[in-house]
Amino acid sequence: MQAIFLVDNGSLRPEATLNLRRVAALLSERSGYSVQAASLLHSNKVPAEALGGEPAVTLGPAVEKAAQAGAEEIIVLPFFFGPSLALADYLPERMAAAQARFPGLRVRVAMPLVDELGEVDTRLAQWLADNVREQLTPETRPSVVLVDHGSPIPEVAAIRQRLTGQLSMLLADEVGCVTSASMERREGDAYRFNDPLLETLLANPALPEGEVILAMLFLSPGRHAGEGGDIAAINAAAMSERPGLNIVPTRLVGEHVGIVDLLQSRLQAALLGECLVEC
Repeated sequence: MQAIFLVDNGSLRPEATLNLRRVAALLSERSGYSVQAASLLHSNKVPAEALGGEPAVTLGPAVEKAAQAGAEEIIVLPFFFGPSLALADYLPERMAAAQARFPGLRVRVAMPLVDELGEVDTRLAQWLADNVREQLTPETRPSVVLVDHGSPIPEVAAIRQRLTGQLSMLLADEVGCVTSASMERREGDAYRFNDPLLETLLANPALPEGEVILAMLFLSPGRHAGEGGDIAAINAAAMSERPGLNIVPTRLVGEHVGIVDLLQSRLQAALLGECLVEC
């Protein structure tokens, strides 16, 4: 018996859990396997009434419940762009705890959405380009900024840079320029690979005034990328300081219908034994 979980980091905003459930339901329909939504942290604190009456679950208790019901194998599908600290550190700890309670329980962790060691895959860049094109005004050539959260892990930051290059090629004849920024970063020179910060870039006179389209490299709405979140606050402050800017965010790339196809390919690979981690 097998249990499959689509897993994100978790959020205190109900919109993030609702999006994770939406994607898990679409993946279940597409793949023919039952895929459950679970977060690593936080989401179980969201009031159930904000989630249609169904409480959110975190992965640790969900895995133990599945094992108690007879599951012998757990497949974790990361709803993450790359190998974040949550996947590298916290997830193995939680799965080790479950295996300590249920000896013999097998755990497979599928590859995240971007496989830096795999073949070149431009699907995420294509979906980012789709989202940008939805915001293009005819006969204009706006600046495009690919923005993500920012990460203390260089390999995760490298994903943003790779996608920026791919997006620049895809939009070469349609926009003025494509650059990138992080929403936030840790202090210190060791984390300069996240620069420039979005607020710094938007304040820089080198960024032309006029329309700026933010290509949103986020998977789910929450306190950063959701309505009234951190990105919205940064945009509002920038337009107040530079009234000549008109900043238009795209949909989140995690809301693009194609994300389900990518997750299905990760699921199929995991079922065949191609995993980030097999415990």
